[in-house]
Amino acid sequence: MNLHEYQAKQLFEAYGIAVPRGKPASTGPAAAAAARELGGERWVVKAQVHSGGRGKAGGVILTGDLAEVESATTRLLGTRLVTHQSGGAGLPVDTVLVEEVRPLARELYLSALVDRGSARVIFMASAAGGMDIEDVAAKSPEQILTCKVDPAAGLQSYQVREMAFGLELAGDQILALNRIMSAMYRLLIDKDLSQIEINPLVVTADGELLALDAKINADDNALYAHPEIAELRDAAQEDPTETAAREHDLSYVTLNGTIGCMVNGAGLAMATLDVIKLHGGEPANFLDVGGGTTAAKVAEAFKLILSDPKVRAVLVNIFGGIVRCNLIAEGIIAAVKEVGVTIPVVVRLEGTNAEEGRRLLEASGLALTTATDLDDAANKAVEATR
Repeated sequence: MNLHEYQAKQLFEAYGIAVPRGKPASTGPAAAAAARELGGERWVVKAQVHSGGRGKAGGVILTGDLAEVESATTRLLGTRLVTHQSGGAGLPVDTVLVEEVRPLARELYLSALVDRGSARVIFMASAAGGMDIEDVAAKSPEQILTCKVDPAAGLQSYQVREMAFGLELAGDQILALNRIMSAMYRLLIDKDLSQIEINPLVVTADGELLALDAKINADDNALYAHPEIAELRDAAQEDPTETAAREHDLSYVTLNGTIGCMVNGAGLAMATLDVIKLHGGEPANFLDVGGGTTAAKVAEAFKLILSDPKVRAVLVNIFGGIVRCNLIAEGIIAAVKEVGVTIPVVVRLEGTNAEEGRRLLEASGLALTTATDLDDAANKAVEATR
């Protein structure tokens, strides 16, 4: 789950990470009032969406008076901001962040994330921070500094010093970086976050370190333990189908193809997507209905798949283990009747009572095509879309 910049900065402040003074606003007059309260002569108005690349997309506007603050806010609110990360439909702008403008000397990059491969929290930093950090990572990876934190020892001072030297910081700036990285580590552990990113982490004209931007990603699996984080969710920034799937305890990710997929087990689902592409098709989604599949969950899964107008065929790939295949087949038949599926449905069942399940499907009188294995199922689904 992603947080908005202003929400992330509120957490930063609670953990002692310095950020520019700012206030969120959801109307033009409220934005102008926020700027007036902040004081100064210049302000930046930043669209609050769950995407990077806002500056290049016109979502960050520098203003010189209160009238400009109000007009910039009015122009942004109610629109959909399209960035290189948002997809073609863009994301709705319902809130802006009005911030003070501070003179800057340098832009750095700093992030902390959970690396599953090494089972460590990894800090990444670069002296080449700012809007083009993706290009730096792709073209000049040697400019990216990293350090891994041992969970037993925690973040060590020598690791911070190594990062500071690589960022060409000195004196009190090293102490400031120590405070920031230590706070990031505590925040990530305390709130079970997946990633914290500051891009840019700026060196101001007077030598201070300031988190000019803030991105936080929380681990969905830990939200039950952190209701204060869960309540910050903005469903308007998320795919509505993925939101609906979450309500029914289904794991769903929207893709761009024409073959809807319903599978039990994340690994089997990934393999199904691969085999569909191997046979020349394009999956429309990742959908894991889980090990304890029921007829009700199958029906909801069909509804989710069919809500995508691009879907021209459905591939159901179920391995019967905890739930027997004959019960899965009964659920599929009931779901197809309930939902009124009008596009081809290919079903591959394997595991406990698979043969009985296939017989039930074939005897149902519905337009259901059974498959002998995954290759056969993928090939039939691809052909159905043609």
